[in-house]
This record gives sequence, structure tokens and C-alpha cells, in this order.
Amino acid sequence: MATKAPLRSLQAIAQRPSICSACTPLSLASRVAPAQATKLFSTSAARAEELNERPRWSYTPEKMKAPFQPRVKDPNMAFAVNENPALLDAMYAKFLGMGGENALTDEVKWLAVTHKSFDQGRRGFNDKLAFLGKRILVLQGTTVLLTSQAPPPPSTDTYNREPFNHPSLEGLPKVQAVDLGDVLSKQRVAQLARSYGIDQVTRWKPRNPLRLGASGADVVLTTSVYAIIGALALQKGGDFAGQVAREKVLKPLGLL
Repeated sequence: MATKAPLRSLQAIAQRPSICSACTPLSLASRVAPAQATKLFSTSAARAEELNERPRWSYTPEKMKAPFQPRVKDPNMAFAVNENPALLDAMYAKFLGMGGENALTDEVKWLAVTHKSFDQGRRGFNDKLAFLGKRILVLQGTTVLLTSQAPPPPSTDTYNREPFNHPSLEGLPKVQAVDLGDVLSKQRVAQLARSYGIDQVTRWKPRNPLRLGASGADVVLTTSVYAIIGALALQKGGDFAGQVAREKVLKPLGLL
């Protein structure tokens, strides 16, 4: 009796029907006609092509979205931003002159006017471009002060003392007389940005749409101006960006 159990199990295994190789997933896929296979996967392929054709600035990546909104949206706190490329091109043409809309690529043009508060930063933002642009403006402003005419010397000293003079130090009194931080203050740069229409195309999310000033509108507009200068430096070179910084920013601010 002890030897019958193993024999029965072996017989049961031998009598099991073998799995048809044609029923495996691999063979099923191989037996599907090419036209049918294209039809099976056409929906996902079309979806991928549709996403690839859309410009990156115009949508939020699907994988970066939450499955639901954790907060209830308040209609009174809604803030509409520009999505019209023609209005953006008009701003660049006004800021840079004729043909200014072609100075940057479409992706960079939108990136330069996108604040990190917009769409939780999921479409990119202009912080790094603004850092570079501000450094360029400070450099150009300091260069202008050093090469400009120095203020008149003070009156004759009571003890007939003469200060040390050198051609390389002639511009230092002008640098000390003018505070570059006041020239490039956020209030003045933001006012200049509004004159160019940058406030109409900047994408950001204010804390309170009913109080844009208290939400930091001046800082956001100043960041956009700096970012445009930084983007020009990366795509057109430092000489072109420096020229734009002098003629379009420093000169209207009264430094030239």
C-alpha cells in the first residue's frame, strides 16, 4: 500500500492535458495580424503623439497632477493669466524692439515670464534666469558709473591738502555718490516692467488676487525683467544682453 500513492501521483501528472503553446500570450500576440495589433494599441499611441505635439509651457504633465484636488477652489480667488502667444510676442517686440519676438525660442520666452508660484512650479520657473540677469544688470550699472564723468571735486581744503589721484580711480567718487540698489529697486523696475507690458504676460499666482501689491506684484515683475536679461545672455550672448540691459533698463531708469 505504501508504494501505490507515488504511482498514483505520477499517473495523475502524466494524464494532465498539456498546455497548448498557441494559448500563451506570446503566441497570441504573434498570431494577431499587424492591422489588428495597430488597432489594439492605437489609443495609447495617439495619446502619446498628442502630448508630444503640445508645447511644454501650455500644459501640466499628467504624472505631476494629483488624482483629486485636496482643497475646494474659491471662485473669488481665481486669477487668470495670459495664454495667448501673440500678446507675449507683442511684449517682447516692445521691450527689445523690432524683431524682438524672435530673439528667444518659444519655450524660453514663456519660461522667462513664469514665476515659481504659477502652477506650483510644475511648468518651470524663472528663478535661475533672474539670478543671472540681475548679475548682468549690476555689472553693467557699475561699469557705467565707473566710466561716467566724475562729480566735481570738493572745495579747497583748509590745510591745502591734496588727495591722491590716479586715472584708474577717477570713477570711484561717482560709484560712491550713486547707490545702484536704489536705481534697481523693485518699485522702479516694476514700474518699468509695466510700461513694457510685462505685467500683462507674467504668469504667477498671487496670494490674494484682490490685493496684488500686497501679494508681491513688484517682486514678481522685477524677477521677470531680470529673467529676460538672463535668457538673452544664454541664447544671444553676453554682449547682446549687456546692450539690452543698458538701453532698455538702465537708460530709462536714469543711469545713462
